[in-house]
Amino acid sequence: MAVTINMYHQLTELLGDATIDLDGHTFKVALMNATHTFVPTNTVWADVSANEVANGFGYTTGGATLASVTWSQTTGTATFDFTDPEWTASGGSIGPTAHAVFYDDTVAGGPLMFSVDFGQTITAVDGVRIVIQLAATGLFQNVPV
Repeated sequence: MAVTINMYHQLTELLGDATIDLDGHTFKVALMNATHTFVPTNTVWADVSANEVANGFGYTTGGATLASVTWSQTTGTATFDFTDPEWTASGGSIGPTAHAVFYDDTVAGGPLMFSVDFGQTITAVDGVRIVIQLAATGLFQNVPV
C-alpha cells in the first residue's frame, strides 16, 4: 500500500500571501469516498464535499478538527505537525474511504490544502479505528539547502 500526499495547486500562493496561517487557523481533515479523485486545481471544500463519506457511526460531516497544530522552525527547518487524526466506527461502519482531504476551516469557503491517497479502499467496521498516522517529522517540512 503506497500512500501519496498531494498538494492542491493554490496552497503555495495562499501560504505566501498569508491567507492561510499555519500557526493561527483551524484546520480539518475529511474522509472521502472511494470514488473521489484528486483534482489539483480544485480550490475550496465545496469542490470536493459531495464525495465525503456518509455522516454517522463515528464520523461527522465536515471531518475532524486537527488537534495540537504546530508550525515551528528549528535551525532553518520548518515543520507543520498535529495529533494524528482518527475515527472509531461505532454501531456501524465508516467508509469505504480511499482519500482524506485537509482544508483550512478558518478562511471562508475552506481552502483546500492537501489530499492523501491511502493507496487502497478502507472500511472501518464497528469498533475499528481509521488513523492517519503522520511521520515523526509531521505532515510536511521546509528544509533549507
